[in-house]
Amino acid sequence: VQLQASGGGLVQPGGSLRLSCAASGRTFSNYVMGWFRQAPGKEREFVATISWSGGSTYYADSVKGRFTISRDNAKNTVYLQMDSLKLEDSAVYYCAARRHSTAAVSTSSYDYWGQGTKVTVSS
Repeated sequence: VQLQASGGGLVQPGGSLRLSCAASGRTFSNYVMGWFRQAPGKEREFVATISWSGGSTYYADSVKGRFTISRDNAKNTVYLQMDSLKLEDSAVYYCAARRHSTAAVSTSSYDYWGQGTKVTVSS
């Protein structure tokens, strides 16, 4: 499956952005989807994941209550709504797809990756 992330940009602290990740090539609804991020000089870290149906989600503690992951299987797209953004949310955000049905938070558990979209939170 091919993944294309978009929606990044420059936003002030407290602002919002919505990232999108469009999938193609395989049956999108067969994949658990995840969002990860990587700040300069840091390792890539888990942000959120969503089940095949969208009925189950899981978030990193650092974004819980501020970010919302969702998916539209008819559009082969997964979203990450980011609200109340903080300076420390600045990073390149990656979407990823996992062939297995169980949720996962490690980068090694995901099989396909998008190219990343940059989010900069700055005043």
